[in-house]
Amino acid sequence: MADVHSVAVRSKNMRAIRTRDTAIEQRLGELLTDRGFHYRVQDKNLAGRPDFVLEEQRAIIFVHGCFWHHHHCYLFKVPATRTAFWMGKIGSNVERDRRHIAQLTQQQWKVLVVWECALRGKLKLEDEAIVSRLEEWLLASSSNAAIDHQGMHPLMLQAD
Repeated sequence: MADVHSVAVRSKNMRAIRTRDTAIEQRLGELLTDRGFHYRVQDKNLAGRPDFVLEEQRAIIFVHGCFWHHHHCYLFKVPATRTAFWMGKIGSNVERDRRHIAQLTQQQWKVLVVWECALRGKLKLEDEAIVSRLEEWLLASSSNAAIDHQGMHPLMLQAD
């Protein structure tokens, strides 16, 4: 199937995709602020430039888009055009995520990945459910974890 947009329009659309301060990051930031957590955003000195760094808890939170980071959920759809290109690009994102999380873990940070599907879409979690899982992880857990539309799980970086 051919792309419905011209090369120029597709290029413009792709350039408009934000890499920081996205709506889902803003939502999670508001939830953290409302609960009194102090954090830094996009710390350039840490692997992967984490979306949120909670120094007091020695915790890192990444907010991952389900498409760009290949989450196996209802929000991820394999592109119909240039499939090999896009799956290669997404696969390298996943591999880079693995390396960054391993590096941060070696540096004694605990890492949480909050998937887009937990924050938006028809199956998103309620704010209170997200906050309770975040607090549980921040205050009680010493291991890496992920939150998606189904809840909290140990962090398992998928092998594609």
